[in-house]
Amino acid sequence: MSERRPLASGDVLARRYELQDLVTEKLGSSTWRAHDKILNRNVGIEMLSSSDPRAHHFLDAARESTAVTDPRFLRVLDLIQDEQGHHLVVREWARAFPLDQLLAQSSLPNRRAATVVAEVAEALAHAHEHGVYHRRLTPHQVLLKQSGAVRVVGLGVATALAPVGRQDTLAELQEYEQLDVQALGKLLYACLTSRWPGAHVDGLRAAPTEHGRLLRPRQVRAGVSRDVDTIADRILGTPPRHHATPLRKAADIARTLRLSGEDDDLTDDQPSLAGLSSPDLLRLDPVIVPGGPPPGLEPPRRRPKAYEPAPPTTFERGRARARRAAKGDRGLVLLGVVGTLLILSLLAFLGSRSATPSSDPIDSSSPVRILPVQRVIDFDPQGEDGRENRELTPLVIDGDPATGWRTSTYLGSPELGGLKDGVGVVLDLGGVREVTSLRLRLAGDPTDLAVFVAGDEMRRTPRSRSGLTQVATLEGAASDASISLPADTVTRYVVVWLTSLPEIGPGEFRGEIQDVVVRGRS
Repeated sequence: MSERRPLASGDVLARRYELQDLVTEKLGSSTWRAHDKILNRNVGIEMLSSSDPRAHHFLDAARESTAVTDPRFLRVLDLIQDEQGHHLVVREWARAFPLDQLLAQSSLPNRRAATVVAEVAEALAHAHEHGVYHRRLTPHQVLLKQSGAVRVVGLGVATALAPVGRQDTLAELQEYEQLDVQALGKLLYACLTSRWPGAHVDGLRAAPTEHGRLLRPRQVRAGVSRDVDTIADRILGTPPRHHATPLRKAADIARTLRLSGEDDDLTDDQPSLAGLSSPDLLRLDPVIVPGGPPPGLEPPRRRPKAYEPAPPTTFERGRARARRAAKGDRGLVLLGVVGTLLILSLLAFLGSRSATPSSDPIDSSSPVRILPVQRVIDFDPQGEDGRENRELTPLVIDGDPATGWRTSTYLGSPELGGLKDGVGVVLDLGGVREVTSLRLRLAGDPTDLAVFVAGDEMRRTPRSRSGLTQVATLEGAASDASISLPADTVTRYVVVWLTSLPEIGPGEFRGEIQDVVVRGRS
């Protein structure tokens, strides 16, 4: 009797699942991408030979995993016993990119790394509550969809393919939980550095160590924020540095990552590692915060001599010259000259203030009219380069309602994908004016927005929210929005700040200001 023909692409199982691509083969099981001919959708099929002693346990473990209902795990859709000599577990299929493919090109920004790992940690915490453990979490098991959503594959597979008759003890279950917790720490480390602690995994190189202790992410790559660096050490440190409290639960890791700070604290405070063997650890290189996409694994870098002292900065050279000039009698002469100049400057300033009347006084008795807007500037204080489609800002006041300034397209959430608090434009009125109301023409709905104004003493276009006062908010605005401002609102600069954007496609969000009319007195 001849042996059964191996399954191949094009075979149809259970009269509905047409095999298309073999994805992986591991531990005696295989995973295929298949097409469900009845529901016209792609599915993933894990299969194990029916003659394998683990076959029944394979189905039982998949059945138990259905108790975990977190949507970030790919759901079990069907269980089929002894189909063409195989037991089958049919799961959802996600169109997404494995995380290891992205990390092979570059590490993730701090906020994105924290968000991805927090999503995985929340999913694992839900699984642990039901007594289900992953046990082999690596970047290849984490999928990122184009919308920004996170999916986790492989839940329960390690348990399903365990030897027949094995009964896990309580101590072993606790060990499985800590195995998942450590994997979360390693996943965070890999997202920040594109290195995997302990070994080469999924094409990522092993993370560097010093005297047998894992180096912190901030010591491996410039630009890692202090918050996420500390969280990684609290998971992987044995014990964590500076007596920090260890993180030993997936739920605690998720909560801590959600509360981690933004990427604004990037000052490198780690000691020099010039004496180490790895060429990636020379911390005498100048630390430059990247302004664009994250750098690759091996960006070109200047290699200074390891023990040569850094040359003096311009400030240090100037301070040394000032000290030399201030020695002896010359110091007294210099002090007198500087004091005289300061007094003369102060007198000139006071004289100019008293002699010059306030410019453009506002006539409170004049009627409310449309105020001309001299120019429009994009306002993106939380962006990497501080710019957001700057070339489109003149379209806000071009008189054509069909054109306007628009934001970038954000994925996953109307709140700018969780990347920023908001983005908008600055309306420069050319001088201090009393502003009573705004009328905006927007594209799409709903749009949430706020209005800020600068103090009448501000003379430069604002680049941050420092010095701005919020005077109005509007939630769920439609395409034509009118906003009244508080009485006696006097300013030159008005900021329209978009905080929630309308959806332009599945999981895609973008805001647009097509026209603006400012009313007030001058």
